[in-house]
Amino acid sequence: MNEVEAAVQSVLAEVLGEALPAAPLQASTPLLGAVPELDSMAVVNILTALEERFGFTIGDDEISGAVFRSFGELCGFVAGKLGS
Repeated sequence: MNEVEAAVQSVLAEVLGEALPAAPLQASTPLLGAVPELDSMAVVNILTALEERFGFTIGDDEISGAVFRSFGELCGFVAGKLGS
């Protein structure tokens, strides 16, 4: 697991707590629709935490359900924002 993945997993654990699967997340681990606690408020909290952790801004037009489809999609989005 690289630094971005570890940080994203940490943010998810902070926001979702025990709702997050206990096993280490894989790129294919589904999020939206698979984690009942991942509702609109949790998404907002995750996005805010990612902005704070990484120091970037996320525009409303950058977010869609596809970003939260899987752990890999979310990590890819973050890596893209970081220019990695």
